[in-house]
Amino acid sequence: MVCAGPAERPLISGDGKPVEIAKQAAWTKDEHRLAAGDQFRVGSNTKTLTVTLVLQQVAQQKISLDDTVEKWLPGLVKGGEHITVRMQLLNHTSGLGDFLLTPQFLPSLTGQEQRTWKPKELLATTPEQDPPTEPGEKCSYSNANYEALGLILEKATGSSLAEQIEQKITEPLGMKDSFLATDAAWPAGKRHATGYEPDAKRLKALLPGTVDQPEGVGFAGPEHPGDNIDTAAIDPSWSWAAGGIVSTAQDWQRFLTALMSGRLLPEAQMKQMRTTVDAPEEGGAYALGLMKMETPCGTVWGHTGGLPGYASEIYTDATGTRSVAVFTITNFGIKEKKAATTNKALVDAATCHMRGKPQPSDSPTG
Repeated sequence: MVCAGPAERPLISGDGKPVEIAKQAAWTKDEHRLAAGDQFRVGSNTKTLTVTLVLQQVAQQKISLDDTVEKWLPGLVKGGEHITVRMQLLNHTSGLGDFLLTPQFLPSLTGQEQRTWKPKELLATTPEQDPPTEPGEKCSYSNANYEALGLILEKATGSSLAEQIEQKITEPLGMKDSFLATDAAWPAGKRHATGYEPDAKRLKALLPGTVDQPEGVGFAGPEHPGDNIDTAAIDPSWSWAAGGIVSTAQDWQRFLTALMSGRLLPEAQMKQMRTTVDAPEEGGAYALGLMKMETPCGTVWGHTGGLPGYASEIYTDATGTRSVAVFTITNFGIKEKKAATTNKALVDAATCHMRGKPQPSDSPTG
């Protein structure tokens, strides 16, 4: 993987034994020998699980998609009286901005500041979209939507998000290597992938021009060859309902298979979950915690995820029969031009193989 450090690429075709490939850059091997079963921070793939929990509550009539955010979280979200749970879920059309790259939050994202953020604090720092949009007007991806959803879930059920994940998803499905991260620690006795990011100089060239990155400030962690930083010790707990799950390729594909085959939700809620709106910023259409992506070999469903040192694209067919996970041990690093081209070629090849089709000859090969 060009400029990316190690990369993990587990693959399941649906009609035979799982195909698992794990490769890494030579300079990372002394620190950790990557394996296909290593635990991995799956980032925003967590959103698919969060929405599953919400729709389970909708099916039980404990939450309505037409409820306002203000009903559940009075005073916490600006304009919450005009934002419904449906808009909070459906393709990020709430009108809320994102706290992720704000000056207040950037030091925590990079690990320069050791702070445990609470969801209410993150909602308080969430800016308006620029330019402002009304609820339902535009799909604009925001982690703040899912911080609010996690709080609604806890209020509706009376139990913590971590408890709900364990009781309703990971334990029933036998996902023994999956949990919601509450700090930077990795479980003792379990293998986990080590993530890397570009140093401050490389990072500045990758961040949007609107981001105020102080000169010389980058990710905190041990330095490695090629101007890379080990980010495995950066606390991801802030991502919570928006991206806090640690899992493995096998575990997550077990979840997607159960979801898409109808084991976790009634038919009515699955129909709601697959209702999409255009999301050009995300490269396809966005449903309720699911992305509908058009690949060179056809339509796939799933999500992407990114945290410091960890990027993932996990997809399945419409029935959950075939699935594929591409894990890359860098997030910002694959935004560099050559790495981005290579990564796209890898994902295209993996999704084509998952669907049992040859990659088109005019598709980039990286």
